[in-house]
Amino acid sequence: MAWGATMLQPGVCELTSAPDALSFSLGSISDKKSKHIGEVKRLLEMMGSVDIEENFIGTRWSKLLINASFSGMSAVLGCTFGQAAAPKASRKIVQALIKECIDVCAAASIRIEPVQGKDIVKLLDYKSGLKKAISLFIIPIAIRKHAKLKASMLQDLEKGKLTEVDAINGAVSAYGRKVGCPTPINDCVVDIIHRIERGELSPSADNLKLFPKMH
Repeated sequence: MAWGATMLQPGVCELTSAPDALSFSLGSISDKKSKHIGEVKRLLEMMGSVDIEENFIGTRWSKLLINASFSGMSAVLGCTFGQAAAPKASRKIVQALIKECIDVCAAASIRIEPVQGKDIVKLLDYKSGLKKAISLFIIPIAIRKHAKLKASMLQDLEKGKLTEVDAINGAVSAYGRKVGCPTPINDCVVDIIHRIERGELSPSADNLKLFPKMH
């Protein structure tokens, strides 16, 4: 699923991604394909386009990359995806989160799949100062169809609930440790959100000061 919505009240949700972003990806993490996948595809196509993915692990990492970077910062800052990507200070952290996900996948020999036809790695990865500057410029453009989206983790925090940060940014950190790839910025997001859960902090732009200085 490559779109988002916000629950306003029980039974009422607001679509926060652009209508033309309503798409789904289906696949299997094993070599054995489900006999039901065709029927699931048919049902989901009543709402949007559906792709059957051969490299489903790579597709899941594409989704995880978006959630770790934009959902993580939405929850930390108490804002939408677009608001996290707009100011340069928070955008640099989003960029660092994206880079850590790409580097972890590279170390694990996982090929990240494109999202809605856009090659995330080609657009946002960098090894030079020039490509890093281009990547930073592209981020708000890349997320514009989902700019109004508010992370489900932030919605949980606003309701006083625990979040799934350990299964999002925490998953990137855990896989990074497994393949020997440092993930200090994802680690920091996990720590900040747990502190918010404990009532020590609130979702706020003030939390930017808790991250390492971005260059």
